[in-house]
Amino acid sequence: MNYKELFHRVVSLLSAPAKAWEEISASDKSGRVTMDFVYPLIGVCGLADFIGTFVERGVSPDVFQYALQSCCAVAVALFGGFFMAVYLLDKIGRRGFSVAFPEEMLRILVGYSLVVTFVLDTVDAFFSITLLHWILQLYTLFVVFEGARRFLKVPETKLTSYTVVATVLVLLSPALIEFVFNKLSVILN
Repeated sequence: MNYKELFHRVVSLLSAPAKAWEEISASDKSGRVTMDFVYPLIGVCGLADFIGTFVERGVSPDVFQYALQSCCAVAVALFGGFFMAVYLLDKIGRRGFSVAFPEEMLRILVGYSLVVTFVLDTVDAFFSITLLHWILQLYTLFVVFEGARRFLKVPETKLTSYTVVATVLVLLSPALIEFVFNKLSVILN
């Protein structure tokens, strides 16, 4: 996937998740979401955070260190949060919902469902929208719902609860890892 297709996928997931998940369901079962979607957007978020730190605080050696630390926190949180959400969704899906999906399908669901987080992290690097950031994260619920319904084809009886659990994992996994990373950074400094 090139950057033009990447941008198109981001826009389609944000503007029309149902249609986007239909396209994904028809074409993307290879599991290349990690290389083609997640990693490039993690890079964009990290780069935006790095540049946004300089825009906000100016250029100095102390700011450079802070920018690197902040950039790493975002990248580690998104990277680790992606894999943690996939792992936990697999375990909870098998035990709590008695539905088992191949790991590649869960990566696709979680990876594309992180689109709201990716866009908000990129924007938040330049404009402080902390409260609005958490409010807009709720749109992830709709993206996950459409993905679970149209891509994973979760049974209707389990769809709502599966969607809520998956959304919580998609939203809280990166936040938890970023919190721990930042606390460890302060302790180790």
